Amino acid sequence: MYIESVPNRNSPPCILLRESYRYNGKVKKHTVLNITSWPEALVNGLRILLRGGQAIETLTDSFHIVRSRPHGHVAAVYETAKKLDLEHMLSPAPSAERAAVMALIVARILEPRSKLATARGLARETGYSTLADCAGLEQVTEDDLYAAMDWLYARQKQIEKQLAAKHLKEGSLVLYDVSSTYFEGQCCPLAHRGHSRDGRGDMPQIVFGLLCNPQGCPVAVEVFDGNTADPKTLGKQIEKLRTRFGIQQVVLVGDRGMITQARIKEELQEVEGLGWITALRYNQIRKLKEKGAIQLSLFDTRDLLEIQDSEYPGERLMVCRNPLLAQQRKHKRQELLEATELELAKIVVATGRDKRALQGKENIGIRVGKIIGRYKMGKHYKMTITDTGFTYERRKDSIDAESALDGIYVVRTSVAKKQLGASETVQAYKSLSQVERAFRSCKSVDLKVRPMYHWLADRVRAHVFLCMLAYYVEWHMRVALAPLLFDDQDKQAAQAQRTSVVAPARRSSSATAKDHTKRTPEDLPVHSFQTLLDDLGTIVRNTIEPAVPGAPVFEKTTIPTPLQQRALDLLGVTIH
Repeated sequence: MYIESVPNRNSPPCILLRESYRYNGKVKKHTVLNITSWPEALVNGLRILLRGGQAIETLTDSFHIVRSRPHGHVAAVYETAKKLDLEHMLSPAPSAERAAVMALIVARILEPRSKLATARGLARETGYSTLADCAGLEQVTEDDLYAAMDWLYARQKQIEKQLAAKHLKEGSLVLYDVSSTYFEGQCCPLAHRGHSRDGRGDMPQIVFGLLCNPQGCPVAVEVFDGNTADPKTLGKQIEKLRTRFGIQQVVLVGDRGMITQARIKEELQEVEGLGWITALRYNQIRKLKEKGAIQLSLFDTRDLLEIQDSEYPGERLMVCRNPLLAQQRKHKRQELLEATELELAKIVVATGRDKRALQGKENIGIRVGKIIGRYKMGKHYKMTITDTGFTYERRKDSIDAESALDGIYVVRTSVAKKQLGASETVQAYKSLSQVERAFRSCKSVDLKVRPMYHWLADRVRAHVFLCMLAYYVEWHMRVALAPLLFDDQDKQAAQAQRTSVVAPARRSSSATAKDHTKRTPEDLPVHSFQTLLDDLGTIVRNTIEPAVPGAPVFEKTTIPTPLQQRALDLLGVTIH
């Protein structure tokens, strides 16, 4: 017996309980009962019974969800990486190593973990997403992931060359900056004590430099010993741009601690076709003011002035004054002075107390040195240390001289005015904030390059390069998803609102509206990048087992919400 639904023209179909039999060699069917009036649940229950299943009370008992794995965020990131042709950049030919590296890149964006934890997330029994399915991985161990990292590092130069060909061109600006990250353990030959930007001077570190295009898209990264000074990394980047990438005309943008006067004389001036943009240090600005090259009265009606000076032959100097920055520096200096004096007063009290008084020039000097080293305000104080006492007083002339230059910064460049005007030059220097954003993302916000436990130098280099590739994918995703993020998607409108390139950056009216209402113009919730990935992660792939003996197990993916579908559309990704 079986149940058959018979179409009934414009009326609802007729539901019949029938049996089939053979007569004279032909299959015939006989209607036993018309059950059109039965409730749908009862009809479905009878259908299951006739197929050999067990009787059920509700429709929800007709199948079992065996497993649910988050899928939407995996598909969004993985398919974006494929659309960027990242697979082909890694290797034109498919391989287990290429698949593992793609999985490592995606995993770094979704949830940065150790290689052991990532391997467990890719295993069939312990996997916590569909990443292994998307990457086509059957069974992966941590040793396989380490081998994939070695495979990736061997291809770093050719991958970076492809990225440079895609995002850099002759005569373009190239942003370069350096950061550091602390290292766990003492076994890696790259790990050394140095200037820690993480505030972890107690631990060894590595230094890495990042090359980006003017929009902040990463192109290449290089790892250096932890005690390498920033300017010492510059020569390799010039060689990389001109020799490996084949770019002969380029303008390198670096901060004042990177492109120093010594680097300019030794490595930049004699290189044909190489221009640079950087800034002067405080002492250099002070000398210009003392000799009259910078006249503060000129800034009463303007905030940008281009000058030249004999100490900087062949260079252009863009002198900028930002009143808001001046206020911030004044306020910050006052806070540091007050904090310094609070601690110094404690030392004065310690030297004059009746019991266990702080005595001796050396002991007092050590205490004072710690305070000066912490707040960096020693130049503004006249201090007297004796064997039995300590006194201090502010140097008003020093404070006034520094205050006069509050809000003043000077951008210097070798690029001719016909190539870049004064405003464009200042804007190019300010573009270094794009590299700083990349460092923040890589080190703490999203990708978490630190802490590192690798012992081998090449594994450390591969790990940093892996994080750069992950940021490369994230950067493109952020650009595409900007309408749904708190990011400003209308940079041109924001730029048009600024009265000057020196004035503080402003967000566009659309971005301000998103901040205020927390809704998009389409009335969808606004997300950060990570919370949007979390939202997409609620699109799950369910493994379903029908409660009918012999019925095949099948998979069913959650239908995206309007917000999720909008995000997928912006990325050009389809959930099947």
